[in-house]
Amino acid sequence: MKTKALFYHAGCPVCVAAEQNVAAALDPTRFDVEIVHLGKDKQRLSEAERAGVKSVPALVLNGTAYHINFGADLAALK
Repeated sequence: MKTKALFYHAGCPVCVAAEQNVAAALDPTRFDVEIVHLGKDKQRLSEAERAGVKSVPALVLNGTAYHINFGADLAALK
């Protein structure tokens, strides 16, 4: 069974680079990766907050948010 991985970002250069380097590096046989662009999909902001995301880019695995670099504070996307 694959592990669900959610990669949240806002489309900024830091986020795009993280998507290309981090999310793309996850083994597709082990992880089901969903890319969520919070700049375009604002209705998912509350979902990201509930998952523990404070800033983007962030990767959520097994209910734990991992913050990658710093592109934007989640509050700035509201």
